[in-house]
Amino acid sequence: MDHDKTSQPEVSGDLKTQALWTFFTNHGHVLIALAKDPDITLRDIAESVGITERAVHKIISELEEEGYLTRIRVGRKNQYKLSFDRPLRHPLEYHRSVGDVIRLILAP
Repeated sequence: MDHDKTSQPEVSGDLKTQALWTFFTNHGHVLIALAKDPDITLRDIAESVGITERAVHKIISELEEEGYLTRIRVGRKNQYKLSFDRPLRHPLEYHRSVGDVIRLILAP
């Protein structure tokens, strides 16, 4: 079955021109952004994920509350330490950890 290129989602460029759905939730995207840069600002996370700063703040609070990350105050900024050994939450993925996903996505 042939698929013409116009039906394929874009994979680069502005977030607004990309596919309407992705394989990871915003929580997953925030974790990946924090793994890439533990000193990243909420504004930069929001921009890279394509959500509001308020949504990022809520997600970080939820992740911290569930033990997936620790927020460390460094001067006037926050630094984030991920708990790579924490299992994923869904029963289909529970046998894997946050670290497994991060290593898969950020591997060279």
